[in-house]
Amino acid sequence: MARAMGARLALGLLWLVHWLPLRAQVAIGGGLGALLHRLALPRRRIALRNVELCMPELDAAERAQLVREHFHWLGRSIVERGLLWYAPAQHLRGLIHVEGDIGLAERSEAPVMWLVPHFLALDVAAAAVLLFQARPGATIYQTQSSPVFDAAIRRGRLRFGHAELFSRSEGARPLMRAIRDRRLCFFNLPDMDFGARDAAFVPFFGVQAATLLAPSRMAKALNMVVQPVLAHMLPGTRGYRVRFLEPWRDFPSADPLADAARMNLWIEAQVRADPAQYLWVHKRFKTRPPGEPSLY
Repeated sequence: MARAMGARLALGLLWLVHWLPLRAQVAIGGGLGALLHRLALPRRRIALRNVELCMPELDAAERAQLVREHFHWLGRSIVERGLLWYAPAQHLRGLIHVEGDIGLAERSEAPVMWLVPHFLALDVAAAAVLLFQARPGATIYQTQSSPVFDAAIRRGRLRFGHAELFSRSEGARPLMRAIRDRRLCFFNLPDMDFGARDAAFVPFFGVQAATLLAPSRMAKALNMVVQPVLAHMLPGTRGYRVRFLEPWRDFPSADPLADAARMNLWIEAQVRADPAQYLWVHKRFKTRPPGEPSLY
């Protein structure tokens, strides 16, 4: 009961804050990020360890500064989630600056896989595909432990219509049937550690990381066009930038392992271009090859 009340209170605060000018929301988000950096010690340690593993060229002071910046953006991403869940569509269209070929999915005879790495503004990318193009899309959804938050997230992600959420617990088959039968596009988040199942150990910043083979296998099975998408929060009150890049050529190949390695190398390059907004608080290297000790 107390947990549900806490979730409702948090959602109520998000709803109230989304009415404030964006300048105020940015300030509140930055303050929340500073507070989380101070108090959320386990997540701060995970972020520091990830940066140490991925960017060993940085010294301790540089790693600490990067993680402080990361928590600033993390706090903003939490507070500004209220905009994505509650603000009118017209207001969001004014804040989201789209670059590149967002209309590819509408023109393509084959379904499109949007390949979206875990930068903190990835939910902005999801909003962009719903607000600026008409092709229906789908994604895999991780059910939340709090039913209150779970319902709120589902409402927020589905409120613009022409989208479907598939639970990760259902497996890939229902999603693949929907893509094939209803010509849905797929919003794919490929760079999280979901364990060794359906994954292979592939280098990510030189560290063996459990990497899903599904992007390659699904794209091949369904003859999908794979289009990378990058989303970033802009400084101050400038809003968000979502870039729809050129679709990958020769992807998928006949080798899912090589495709996973190619995907990880591409994500590495994007992270190096904007390291503070990547999701460092996730245990990307939690699953280890047999016999290898934990990195955390």
